[in-house]
Amino acid sequence: MRLTVVRRTCRADVQLTAGLNPVLARAYTARGVRTAADLDLSLARLLPVGSLEGIPAAVELLLKHRTGGRVLVIGDFDADGATSSALMVRALRSLGFSAADFLVPNRFQFGYGLTPEIVALAAQRSPTLIVTVDNGVSSHAGVAAARTRGIDVLITDHHLPGAALPDANVIVNPNLAGSRFGSRALAGVGVAFYLMAALERRLAQDEPGGARAPVVAQLLDLVALGTVADVVPLDANNRILVAQGLKRIRAGRCVAGIRALLVIAARGAADLTAADLAFGVAPRLNAAGRIDDMTIGIQCLLADDTSVAQQLAVRLDELNEERRTIEARMQQEALAAVRRLADPDPGAPQRSGVCLFDESWHQGVVGLVASRVKERVRRPVIAFAAADPATLRGSARSVAGVHIRDVLDSIATRHPQLIGRFGGHAMAAGLTLERARLDEFARAFDEEVARWTAGRAGAETIETDGELSVAEIALDTAEALRAGGPWGQAFPEPSFDGVFSVRSARLIGERHVKMWVEPLSSGRSFDAVVFNHFAEGAAGAMPEGLVQLVYRLDVNEYQGERRLQLLVDHLLPVAR
Repeated sequence: MRLTVVRRTCRADVQLTAGLNPVLARAYTARGVRTAADLDLSLARLLPVGSLEGIPAAVELLLKHRTGGRVLVIGDFDADGATSSALMVRALRSLGFSAADFLVPNRFQFGYGLTPEIVALAAQRSPTLIVTVDNGVSSHAGVAAARTRGIDVLITDHHLPGAALPDANVIVNPNLAGSRFGSRALAGVGVAFYLMAALERRLAQDEPGGARAPVVAQLLDLVALGTVADVVPLDANNRILVAQGLKRIRAGRCVAGIRALLVIAARGAADLTAADLAFGVAPRLNAAGRIDDMTIGIQCLLADDTSVAQQLAVRLDELNEERRTIEARMQQEALAAVRRLADPDPGAPQRSGVCLFDESWHQGVVGLVASRVKERVRRPVIAFAAADPATLRGSARSVAGVHIRDVLDSIATRHPQLIGRFGGHAMAAGLTLERARLDEFARAFDEEVARWTAGRAGAETIETDGELSVAEIALDTAEALRAGGPWGQAFPEPSFDGVFSVRSARLIGERHVKMWVEPLSSGRSFDAVVFNHFAEGAAGAMPEGLVQLVYRLDVNEYQGERRLQLLVDHLLPVAR
């Protein structure tokens, strides 16, 4: 597939803070930053706690169960669910809920959400209130089962709701129809944070004589981790939450579990970035839910004893290594299947949406495989694994401009009874499907994605922040960009493009390429690295001559020395 570089437009008329690195200033304006105030990431600029609908009623419901009640938090089995669960339990216990505990479904036994089966398991602990975090807005049967047993239900979620809502006592979700809250991008842990902050404020008003140290703001490290891990858009509000959480971690004021995971991932806390959480901590935490049971991950985040946190972090690291091995095999099989899908007739249209399934695939890893394949084929992908002899569970990943949850909703409308259950976001979703109807679904998925992408070429373009001058390709620019985050979904880390001459190139490891490259006629050479340039087990020619690079500026620290390095995301031929 031919990829085309498209440069973002920066606003020359926008004046930001004096003394701001000019490259960083251009990147900010290209991402919608219009005033210096937009760069203020202090908690004072956070959207008001009370402005999220459902919060007052949720606080009242929680207070009803504070004395003599038993609150059971039921979370999702990913990093957002784990951080949400840990935050909620820590906050409730600190705010006087002595009987607060958690339960997380084992994905292989119970599947996703508040199902009747997980309610039956929860009932063995005799809760008076179930609080869902990062799930529940589609759990009609589970909520009904809990209410039938006389258990109150408080749903906190951020996933898109269906046409009807479950009959919970209270639902807090910024994505409910008619919500006027200023950010629909909150992760599950962000919703949990807002609720706990409102509860803490209410208790401070009700118990003025019993002043206590602030609790919830001290848990922003968990909010940052869950928000980054769930790849929700980093709008202004989420950037504040992540920036404040990173600030706490850098200062050493984070939970023992995050500290232990950072050590085992060899990520320094002092200059931590959102990317360090995304690629160092989140995969190890997610591995528990993918391979074993997320209870391990939540216990790690709840541990106050350093040695206990370290032991649990070691186990999470082992699970992550197991996950990597499984994923590598599945990814090879998936990419081989994609190659077989290609029609030998060059005039034949390619599939707009790709569905993949293998009998041996692991339920917990199909989401990662879908993501990796999506990056290669640059179109929406759903990878399926067997849930039982008759049922498949699929994990979908999408591309910009194709809202994958809405795609599934359209399929469910056009083809009633085809999909069992589904839910998710714009970029990621999950679903269940009868195994016998996989081919029928694959055709419907391809047709629906084709409708979404008709006349669009966005999937084959790469956005950059333009070309840098030789003087701007410098360590101080890289350091300014690193400090200018947090970067993430919908507020991407700056990347640049340009034509370079390859002075030398060599293989490192089995798949990566180390190069020295020179901007044309500059007389300056720069260290550059291309990770995963060669597919596993595949041979290929080393880069040479003139190439177009799409790259990011990185600070490479080795033995105490900081050096500039170009991280190459795409190595493209130069148009003749």
